[in-house]
Amino acid sequence: MQNKHYLTNIYCGKVATRYGMETAIDKQPVKASLYLSLEGLAGDECGDKVHHGGPERALHQYPAEHYAYWQDKYSNKVDWQAAGMGENLSSVGMTEHNVCVGDRYQWGEAIIEVSQPRSPCFKLSERWDIENFSVDMQEVSRCGWLYRVIQPGMVSVDEPLQLIARVENAMTVNAVCETFFGDPLNKEKLLMLRQQSKLSDSWMNRVVERLATNEVESWNFRLFGHA
Repeated sequence: MQNKHYLTNIYCGKVATRYGMETAIDKQPVKASLYLSLEGLAGDECGDKVHHGGPERALHQYPAEHYAYWQDKYSNKVDWQAAGMGENLSSVGMTEHNVCVGDRYQWGEAIIEVSQPRSPCFKLSERWDIENFSVDMQEVSRCGWLYRVIQPGMVSVDEPLQLIARVENAMTVNAVCETFFGDPLNKEKLLMLRQQSKLSDSWMNRVVERLATNEVESWNFRLFGHA
């Protein structure tokens, strides 16, 4: 297990009217040191604070190597490159298969912890002008992941993410996605998710509800933008 990972870029963005919506999905690379608070990077904004951002979703990381997959799937007519998914952190070598929920990293002065996979939403489909792109992303679990900030501090692209803690029963981000999205009413797997103490409250609440009701919450608004 590799414990130290260098980022290829960090990105911040301002809310603007783009793709027919108010969004901060278009982000620009930042080379200078930035302060990372409990809410995220200084200078980074969020267009929808109900469904994005906040302490459990302070940072979004997306593997740079996934862009080659999307390029191959949808042809070369689109300029597939970071930070097209609205990510703050871009990396090579860290993927949903080797990053686990609860992984804790030292990053410069800050400490960050993986809280959940990113939930694909219709805004990605709007951004890329590809119908149901959010569904495609969800189906292959190439979603990236989100962090909570344990300790604020100064950070920069030149400082690596140093893995300092992993829970004993850790599940990879991919394994969490495969159950949460791909097998959402499998009781045995849901009980495994129930044991993930570092999983964000919003995801854990869904797990608990499914176990209690044997029903899956509607994904229509998140994936398609309508009820």
